[in-house]
Amino acid sequence: MSRSIVYTSSPLLASPTPVWRSKFIVAAVALAFAGLVGRAAYIQVIDNDFFQKQGEVRFARTLALPANRGRILDRHGVVLASSIPVPSIWAIPEDVPREPVKLKQLAKLLGLSMADLNKKLQDEDKSFVWLRRQVDDTVGKDVMALGLKGIYERKEYKRQYPEGEAAAHVVGFTNVEDQGQEGVELAFNQDLGGRAGSRRVIKDRMGRVVEDMREQIAPVDGRDLQLSIDSKVQFFAFQALKDAVIKHKAKAGGIVVLDVQTGEVLALANYPSYEPGKRQHLTGEQLRNRTLTDSFEPGSTMKPFVIAQALQSHRVTPDTPIQTAPGRLTIGSATISDSHAHGVLSVTEVIQKSSNVGTAKIALQMPAREMWEMYSNVGFGQKPQVPFPGAVSGRLRPHKSWRPIEQATMSYGYGLSVSLMQLAHAYTVFGRAGDLVPLSMMKVAAPVLGQPVFDSQVALDVRHMLHLVTGPGGTAPKAQTMGYSVGGKTGTANKQEGRGYAAKKYRGVFAGLAPIEAPRISVAVMIDEPTNGQYYGGDVAAPVFSQAVQQTLRVLGIAPDMSVKPQIVTVPVEESF
Repeated sequence: MSRSIVYTSSPLLASPTPVWRSKFIVAAVALAFAGLVGRAAYIQVIDNDFFQKQGEVRFARTLALPANRGRILDRHGVVLASSIPVPSIWAIPEDVPREPVKLKQLAKLLGLSMADLNKKLQDEDKSFVWLRRQVDDTVGKDVMALGLKGIYERKEYKRQYPEGEAAAHVVGFTNVEDQGQEGVELAFNQDLGGRAGSRRVIKDRMGRVVEDMREQIAPVDGRDLQLSIDSKVQFFAFQALKDAVIKHKAKAGGIVVLDVQTGEVLALANYPSYEPGKRQHLTGEQLRNRTLTDSFEPGSTMKPFVIAQALQSHRVTPDTPIQTAPGRLTIGSATISDSHAHGVLSVTEVIQKSSNVGTAKIALQMPAREMWEMYSNVGFGQKPQVPFPGAVSGRLRPHKSWRPIEQATMSYGYGLSVSLMQLAHAYTVFGRAGDLVPLSMMKVAAPVLGQPVFDSQVALDVRHMLHLVTGPGGTAPKAQTMGYSVGGKTGTANKQEGRGYAAKKYRGVFAGLAPIEAPRISVAVMIDEPTNGQYYGGDVAAPVFSQAVQQTLRVLGIAPDMSVKPQIVTVPVEESF
């Protein structure tokens, strides 16, 4: 039986309550509510900048929209460098589950050790970390197939270099950020790179885009570059150089092929080289663009310029006799020697036989300033006007400091230094009408005007002398090319070591023109420190010249200017019963 309760009998409830207390409580609640409304209005309407910024810091992101880097093309449109989209793997470290089995699989796919992977996942930035950039498509698919939370994929552009090591020192390469680091990639980085766009978005904690904050800025793709390089000429030149360096067990080598008519660089190669797309274990020896960054004493390849200046000033004619006996010339305390005593030689024979004594005697007939100006006019002592980084100017001291012995030695290539590009460029004056055209790494469409250096008859006379160098009785018969007439000059110089010269370290050099009657190309070859028994330029560099000339003229469609005599070799065959 329930018991009835009379609440009014409670002293607390029965006590009279003041009306003001109820009103106070209601007013306090109303005031608090008004304060909340006011605070909300202040935060959301009046002064919301701080909170907007805090929200953006946590959830707003600016996504870069990469521009497609421009292609690098050869003169015929063959691709030397291009960009392709590839996946890159990134993570939100705090979201990645620590599942040993799957993490081990992830590390294996990305080519990381578990220690390296754990280090990346423990990065201070808990919202983003790169795990591996620019992986193969199959790797990207396999990684995403693991289904690991917090692991994501992003598309980036990666450069491809179809010509590989043959054109490495021309095109160079980019880093993982698609910025040029060497060669054309560096020299024309701004043109090739274009301008990246951007997109401002809000992401959720899973890294997914949920809203665009403003209109995106579209990227501007880089422009394509068409070089003067001929990819076929480049390949053949590189292969001939590589074979020679390996055959002669040399330290390195370089080759430059120029178009005499336009000054265009058709080929530029070095060995050792490298694969631009595989740069994990690169060394400075591989990276050096020796044709431009290395200067050396060019030896007897300087003699034609001295003879040309003597012809230009009418001091000599091609038939002027020069007494070179007894094969030695003493100037002060120094003695200049020829490799063989020749007696009286004509000026033409001085070049053909490569007489140091004869060249020095001719050089000493002219003022030092005249010889210095001539060397300067053909580009020595001046940086080649090509856009490659690191191109050197070589060394050509002011003529006022020359002593007679120094002028004499500089006439046959000691006491000054040049790059291989400068040497190939200088020889174009003999292939033209005595004028020097500017160099170009870009394809040239319009006719090119040159700067006069020698008279056209002087250039023709020197060409005849260079042709004799490659014939019987010359120093470079190995430069002869089947079907084409050639001319050039050998150079063999001891390498500088400290303040003197190394006794058994040489550079073998050959520079020349082809076809010699109507030159189209200038080719310079340098073999550094051959150690396999031969070191003369006529033995180690001239054969490379020969191969490069034959292939280049064939690629350019130049008709042979010499008859090719078929040779039938009979081999006795043993009879079998």
